Amino acid sequence: MKQRLNLSQATPELYRAIAALDAAVKHSGIDQQLLHLIKLRASQINGCAFCVNMHVKESLADGMPAQKLHLVSVWRESPLFDARERAVLALTESVTRLSQNDVPDALYEDVRAHFDEVGFSQLIVAIGAINVWNRVAVSTRMVHPH
Repeated sequence: MKQRLNLSQATPELYRAIAALDAAVKHSGIDQQLLHLIKLRASQINGCAFCVNMHVKESLADGMPAQKLHLVSVWRESPLFDARERAVLALTESVTRLSQNDVPDALYEDVRAHFDEVGFSQLIVAIGAINVWNRVAVSTRMVHPH
């Protein structure tokens, strides 16, 4: 597979805007372990090999157990994820697959049981940001390092 184009070279101002959003999410106060779960799960759903590769490496470097990373795609079947992580993963799936469903009230209430209004807002923006990156990487065919 060959990369189609380099967005950072073609439209550097837009690339910088996406990167700024990503940096704002990272520094917003959101729990970094949850952010890793969001980025990895959305990237799996979107079929973004570049991002899955990158987020697995980043998660491992930040101390997330490898076994947990291996089970993110089947989190519902694994006891390794607590109720808070399950709420975040369910929200990530729902928002990432927005065209197939909405965010049901029951899911909203489940997430809000663990997060206040600010926390919920951080999650939504974090999920949106990784979905933007996934769309850039998949549509331009960004290739992960071998």
